[in-house]
Amino acid sequence: MLHEDFKYHRKLWEWCYIYQALLERGLLVPGRRGLGFGVGREPLASLFASHGCGITATDLATENASRLGWVQTNQHSTDLEDLNRRGICDQEQFSRLVTFEYLDMNSIGRKYDGGYDFTWSSCAFEHLGSIRAGINFILNQMNCLRPGGIAVHTTEFNLSSNSRTLDWDPGLVIFRRKDIEEIARALRNAGCSIEVDYTAGDREIESIVDLPPYSEDDHIRLQLSGYTCTSIGLIIEKGERTGRLKYRLSPFSSVENFRRAGENVVHSSVAKLKSAIKAIPGARALVRKVRSTVSGKHGNDR
Repeated sequence: MLHEDFKYHRKLWEWCYIYQALLERGLLVPGRRGLGFGVGREPLASLFASHGCGITATDLATENASRLGWVQTNQHSTDLEDLNRRGICDQEQFSRLVTFEYLDMNSIGRKYDGGYDFTWSSCAFEHLGSIRAGINFILNQMNCLRPGGIAVHTTEFNLSSNSRTLDWDPGLVIFRRKDIEEIARALRNAGCSIEVDYTAGDREIESIVDLPPYSEDDHIRLQLSGYTCTSIGLIIEKGERTGRLKYRLSPFSSVENFRRAGENVVHSSVAKLKSAIKAIPGARALVRKVRSTVSGKHGNDR
């Protein structure tokens, strides 16, 4: 189906999760239209087109993607050719059904409103700069769906903590359970329904935490900036009477919000430092010293 050998890798799980969610809901049939965000070089656009769906595949403009490192790591798409490299879909059918456009997920144009039966993204909305920006995206992309349409998205999920996490980082943020619950509340308040399974799993493979440099196998859980993470999926249905959703990005509303964001940055920086120097003799003492110095400076700046 995906022209890829089986392995315990969370990216493969994400693709299968999105595919299965749409298949079960009868959306992968000729005549349906789908909109993909941050598609990179993933095979889903080609797979959906092979079922006869009309697909608009989008990714960040090349200049912006290069600044974030996606071009250098071959995780960015620039044209249609990138999306059918595996030959999943007949080329003539692919060319007829799939279009590619540049799109900033932080600023979705109104031209997409109400034009699609389904939307999807595979671990993309954690790269928008902040948890707040990710929540903003999830609500705003619902406007692209017709009433009754389905959105399926996966993202990074923090298994270590429901308080501390990585936030306000241009490259990556990590969603906690309480962040997913905030998304769910906002969607339900707007008349949408959402399915989330927080089950972490207890099989042997899920006891393995992959460490940098990451492996191509046994990569279901991994360590990111000192946190144990995995992928989580959201399945959202737009209500038949749901109006236009708008979740506005807001600046820090209080000193407390600013303090918490600063603590997240400090915690992340210290975790990265610890990981880099843990093999050096006397590393523990050095980490304690750095943590003490950074915390003292942060407290004075506050």
